[in-house]
Amino acid sequence: MTESVPADVQPIDPAGWLTLPDVAERFEVSISKVHQMIRDRELLAVRRDGVRLVPAELVANETVRKHLPGILTLLHDSGYDDEAVLRWLYLPDDTLPGTPAEALGGDRAREVKRRAQATGF
Repeated sequence: MTESVPADVQPIDPAGWLTLPDVAERFEVSISKVHQMIRDRELLAVRRDGVRLVPAELVANETVRKHLPGILTLLHDSGYDDEAVLRWLYLPDDTLPGTPAEALGGDRAREVKRRAQATGF
């Protein structure tokens, strides 16, 4: 998927990463369930140095951020692969402010979902 992002705007790195076993422990589910959540687009995981990792901001205590599964589905349906989704979630946006991933943790989550819906048009 080609994104229309100004060349001078670069995604920031997630503040932290969780391994899949860490996610399973936090959610109190099996590692198989975490893999299923990734397949079902309820959770985003990307490979770094051969290890699948989940951005820590996308996890809220014992579950994923409320709007994350819908946003992942919208972006994947728009042709984004997991790396492109990660870039979209971590591009700084002064109108939020911060990044879409950071906004998922607050009262701007619905705005992030609206913007993800707009990517399909």
